[in-house]
Amino acid sequence: MVMQRHQLTCAGIAFVLYLHHLVGTIEVPLDSNIQSELPQPPTITKQSVKDYIVDPRDDIFIECEAKGNPVPTFSWTRNGKFFNVAKDPKVSMRRRSGTLVIDFHSGGRPEDYEGEYQCFARNDYGTALSSKIHLQVSKSPLWPKEKVDVIEVDEGAPLSLQCNPPPGLPSPVIFWMSSSMEPIHQDKRVSQGQNGDLYFSNVMLQDAQTDYSCNARFHFTHTIQQKNPYTLKVKTTRGITETTPSFMYPYGTSSSQMVLRGVDLLLECIASGVPAPDIMWYKKGGELPAGKTKLENFNKALRISNVSEEDSGEYFCLASNKMGSIRHTILVRVKAAPYWLDEPQNLILAPGEDGRLVCRANGNPKPVIQWLVNGEPIEASPPNPSREVAGDTIVFRDTQIGSSAVYQCNASNEHGYLLANAFVSVLDVPPRILAPRNQLIKVIQNNRTRLDCPFFGSPIPTLRWFKNGQGNTLDGGNYKAHENGSLEMNMARKEDQGIYTCVATNILGKAEAQVRLEVKDPTRIVRGPEDQVVKRGSMPRLHCRVKHDPTLKLTVTWLKDEAPLYIGNRMKKEDDGLTIFGVAEKDQGDYTCVASTELDKDLAKAYLTVLAIPANRSRELPKERPDRPRDLELTDLAERSVRLTWIPGDDNNSPITDYIVQFEEDRFQPGMWHNHSRYPGSVNSAVLSLSPYVNYQFRVIAVNDVGSSLPSAPSERYQTNGARPEINPTGVQGAGTQKNNMEITWTPLNATQAYGPNLRYIVRWRRRDIRGSWYNETVKTARHVVWNTPIYVPYEIKVQAENDFGRAPEPDTFIGYSGEDLPSSPRYLRIRQPNLESINLEWDHPEHPNGVLTGYSLRYQAFNGSKTGRTLVENFSPNQTRFTLQRTDPISRYRFFLRARTQVGEGETLVEESPALLNEVTPTPAYTKNQVDIATQGWFIGLMCAIALLVLILLIVCFIKRSRGGKYPVRDNKDEHLNPEDKNVEDGSFDYSDEDNKPLPNSQTSLDGTIKQQESDDSLVDYGEGGEGQFNEDGSFIGQYTVKKDKEETEGNESSEATSPVNAIYSLA
Repeated sequence: MVMQRHQLTCAGIAFVLYLHHLVGTIEVPLDSNIQSELPQPPTITKQSVKDYIVDPRDDIFIECEAKGNPVPTFSWTRNGKFFNVAKDPKVSMRRRSGTLVIDFHSGGRPEDYEGEYQCFARNDYGTALSSKIHLQVSKSPLWPKEKVDVIEVDEGAPLSLQCNPPPGLPSPVIFWMSSSMEPIHQDKRVSQGQNGDLYFSNVMLQDAQTDYSCNARFHFTHTIQQKNPYTLKVKTTRGITETTPSFMYPYGTSSSQMVLRGVDLLLECIASGVPAPDIMWYKKGGELPAGKTKLENFNKALRISNVSEEDSGEYFCLASNKMGSIRHTILVRVKAAPYWLDEPQNLILAPGEDGRLVCRANGNPKPVIQWLVNGEPIEASPPNPSREVAGDTIVFRDTQIGSSAVYQCNASNEHGYLLANAFVSVLDVPPRILAPRNQLIKVIQNNRTRLDCPFFGSPIPTLRWFKNGQGNTLDGGNYKAHENGSLEMNMARKEDQGIYTCVATNILGKAEAQVRLEVKDPTRIVRGPEDQVVKRGSMPRLHCRVKHDPTLKLTVTWLKDEAPLYIGNRMKKEDDGLTIFGVAEKDQGDYTCVASTELDKDLAKAYLTVLAIPANRSRELPKERPDRPRDLELTDLAERSVRLTWIPGDDNNSPITDYIVQFEEDRFQPGMWHNHSRYPGSVNSAVLSLSPYVNYQFRVIAVNDVGSSLPSAPSERYQTNGARPEINPTGVQGAGTQKNNMEITWTPLNATQAYGPNLRYIVRWRRRDIRGSWYNETVKTARHVVWNTPIYVPYEIKVQAENDFGRAPEPDTFIGYSGEDLPSSPRYLRIRQPNLESINLEWDHPEHPNGVLTGYSLRYQAFNGSKTGRTLVENFSPNQTRFTLQRTDPISRYRFFLRARTQVGEGETLVEESPALLNEVTPTPAYTKNQVDIATQGWFIGLMCAIALLVLILLIVCFIKRSRGGKYPVRDNKDEHLNPEDKNVEDGSFDYSDEDNKPLPNSQTSLDGTIKQQESDDSLVDYGEGGEGQFNEDGSFIGQYTVKKDKEETEGNESSEATSPVNAIYSLA
């Protein structure tokens, strides 16, 4: 393979030089070192297309790239005149490039820059030209507004709906849809023509079920414009008359069409008729162009791709239905814009050499050839005696240094033009060998080979080959020297080994290089596998003994049925064969041994037949656990891997399903076996991944459906070299065990992660909030305690593993916290009493939590004067800061004790009391520790005493008035309606509305909030004569006092009133 790679690389360069040598020219190699040293006229390498349409929303980039030595400079013309880029602030030119950039971010109209641009690339050796680039700005004109009338058409008649899209640049894509944006179904009866119109071969009643709108999609702006829809009114008749076909497009019986060579030709025929006609295409005098034609639009269009002159002629379409047929003839004329026959190529000559530039182009009509030199017509250039122009050829004779220039050939006709640049460079360069120095070529004995020696120079050097420093040129016999520098050997023999020297010479000097050839022995399989017939469960062996050149690396692979063989646990590949343990029916097939080196390969094949054991016999065999594997072998020893191979034990009539590979190491946990990996029962060899600095020993356990085998005997030990750790400890945590420390812990590395001796850990920490300096300590255990820390502050922690070979990669940063303490009291406790039934508490978190809050503890007790209730406790989560207490009575006050809690315990206590109630009905305002209890103020106590004294005087006056037998006045308007705002009405506590029964504002209430009745049982009814009292018209009482009624009767009367202080006050009036 190495030899073949050298042959392809070097031969390609040499072959190119050889072809150019035949025509007397020199090609500069692609080697960048050579190109940077040689002078070279400019060459255009990239330019924009001739017809360049740009999006008006984007900046404009007109490309022009060129190479040359020295690096070319660039200039532009616009519409044939010099374009001064520096004068227009919107226009700039890329550095070391000729690409124009027109920037519209600051405003401007892209249309102002339309025109024809041409790029000029110049250096000391000539001027190259780009093509003329016609720059146009894309246009998406709006559809002209028009009123579309309803189209009336007879059923069965033909119809065409015209689109007439606005003339966009480039032309828009046309498609038809309904006004509801549903596509119009098209078939051979209804279809869209190439001009965008929609054609109906015959109109049917169903065509009036939708409307028809022509849509134009513009490419650059990605917009769709919709024409006002057509609406059809189909007039029906008793029957549709069948008609013969008639052409709707094109008209008449014949037409002509001109097309340019190389583009696609599209011929179209659309016909009317009932039923809708079928279209077929033909070419007069021959068949349609083979491999280039395609029928489109339900056979109404014929596309001929990449048209050539041979496609000229008469084509006709035949439209037919059961009523008849009609045909239309189209005369196709193929014209051609200029195209190259011989495009001029760069010409590199040595001083005194001859050469020529050829520019041949064809077209229809035949193009005119015009030569330019450095962008100017050759007729106007300075005379050059060594140059002669002869039509499409320029001949150079006896060229000299200083004759370098860039020539342009322009071939044009009425359909277009071609422009090609070709430079002529006169060089004198000493010979140079382009191949790598001291090549080594390996070849198999008796094979053909080739030594390559690509070279360069001007004039073109001659090249000769020598062997082992001998003076005779190698050419003839077993050797054949090519002009491109290659030396070919028909048959490489052992005696052909040696050092070969190639020497390139011209008038300016010589260069040489050496190639060493080694001839190798072929690879041969001396004993291959043989066809075998074996019983199921046996252990066949397939031989593959190979002889090869000892200096080449041999690789032996096996194929089964032409596919790579998977070497499972039931197979063992050895240097001279393949053994299959417990062969099964699935192992039957073709086995191929492939022995290969980098230069050649050999193979041998055999067929293995497996005979099955009868089913009844297999059922009789007892199933047991498998025997232990044996003969463990370690091969392919590497730094981080080893191949373990074993021979399976007997499966004892139950197929082996798995193998478990275990390992033991003698440094950290000697004598303890650990599971390493698990493999399917079909393998007997596996590549095991290893860790550094472990003294491994392996064993294998076989598993079947019955159970596991005994472990195999251990393998030999394999010691891996040490390395720095590749991972750091996981599970890094930092937490305080006391309020002034932080304990850092982690999960240590195990034996297969240590990677080297003297494993230790570099522990680093620093305060997170102040971003202070890092502190570090190196320990060997998985724990480190930091003392004298502030209470519960965050720390950044890193733990990095290290051994004698180095450190692990930079560890991740973890966040830990120092020890916690008791929290301070909550910031505040607010008490609100929205009503007589509940108390709302709200508090804030402690100002100093001193740890992670685990919750709050609230103790509270009711008290009334000196009496206190039992203490109740509520516990809350750390996120809860509100609590509503349901009161047991409306009079008692409450005392609250609130403490925050961390895992250390409960902190300082915040004590608050609920305020005393001023009025049972009116809710008390929010109470905090900063408010004053109004019931303890002196002015309030004095006011209450004055009110009590006044009530006492009124009661005495009332009692005196009653004892004198005074009349009780009856309130005026006793029939007036109840006051709807009276709350007694709302709660239904009275059956009638008599304000005399309202309690005094300071009357005493019971614990349940009801007003107590006076002790007196006297009432006006008690003193009446009978059940009804008599009154005068003015409302005064006229009845005589009677004997008091029986007490039980009075208590049963629901309408009787109890004597109250309020009634006494009314009597005084």
